[in-house]
Amino acid sequence: MARLAQTADLTDIQQEILSTVRSFVDKEIIPHAQELEHADEYPQEIVDGLKELGIFGLMIPEEYGGLGESLLTYALVVEEIARGWMSVSGVINTHFIVAYMIRQHGTQEQKEHFLPRMATGEVRGAFSMSEPGLGSDVAGIRTKAVEDGDGYVIDGQKMWLTNGGSSTLVATLVRTDLGADKAHQNLTTFLVEKPAGFGTVAPGLTIPGKIDKMGYKGVDTTELVFDGYRIGADMILGGEPGRGFAQMMDGVEVGRVNVAARACGISIRAFELAVEYAQQRETFGKPIVQHQAIAFQLAEMATKVEAAHLMMVNAARLKDAGKRNDVEAGMAKLIASEYCAEVTTQSFRIHGGYGYSKEYEIERLMREAPFLLIGEGTSEIQKTIISRGLLKEYGLKR
Repeated sequence: MARLAQTADLTDIQQEILSTVRSFVDKEIIPHAQELEHADEYPQEIVDGLKELGIFGLMIPEEYGGLGESLLTYALVVEEIARGWMSVSGVINTHFIVAYMIRQHGTQEQKEHFLPRMATGEVRGAFSMSEPGLGSDVAGIRTKAVEDGDGYVIDGQKMWLTNGGSSTLVATLVRTDLGADKAHQNLTTFLVEKPAGFGTVAPGLTIPGKIDKMGYKGVDTTELVFDGYRIGADMILGGEPGRGFAQMMDGVEVGRVNVAARACGISIRAFELAVEYAQQRETFGKPIVQHQAIAFQLAEMATKVEAAHLMMVNAARLKDAGKRNDVEAGMAKLIASEYCAEVTTQSFRIHGGYGYSKEYEIERLMREAPFLLIGEGTSEIQKTIISRGLLKEYGLKR
């Protein structure tokens, strides 16, 4: 086993899960990732394989048919899968977030209705917070739900839904005018059930089609348009309006650990490709790894991989312990995504001209890494979260 990115004090069950996933990645994902990614083809056979492994129920409690594993286990599984192909980790990411939100905040009826089917992958989750022109200003959400009889009518447009077409359940944050003084206290999370597919998938609900992206291919990224969509009050997450912002932020903390794990996975793969190529490619009569300039680059890359992995593990363990991890998750996401971009670029440089060819895997990683600088909040947003948290601890007492 490679020395980098190892995690101390794992249980036998955790080690067995990771070994199984690592073997699946090496045999079923890496050999097919290039072809599927270049074709922008949904990895259905790979997804079916993950279902058989029970990955969709990894964090769902055993009483609902899941494996009942921790956020740390989930993050390490995501790291392994992203090492194979980041898009596959994207297939399960929003599913995990929605299942976690229902587990933590849902009513008993919502848990019993959704979680058993989410554990098998029969119900697939998507997470919807962003809107066109919204950026990180969540309090500025315009999509609106208005009470109508015993339910609500939703109108508006959501953006950047990973698994928007392939999902059958969307946790979406909308505005409900409750008269609260603070804007975020007027936000509510609805659980929107829908069939998979594109076009008008239900009365008043449209998934226009896949957004064409630079990278992150295979997985579908979409818009979600509400036009007079009717939904029952029983589909409010937790049963009470006005709690959506806190629920979503709890989910986002899990998502930030996930993005950090994905960045670690890509970084590990970029390092693996670089160190392998550097031992095969020869210049001036010897492998390029024997040139100090290349050897030093590999040393820097390995150090960044290790640092990012350790910070990701720390953030996951804090969340598992029931402690606040907003600062630590922000730090992990910040450094892992920034280091991922740097490590991938260093690997690309080591490959020289071949790195620019689609025949080589590093070309794909170069298009995937930038997404992680944006997903679940930009680096600037992470710095804002980190600095605010630090000032609460280190601010002067007046």
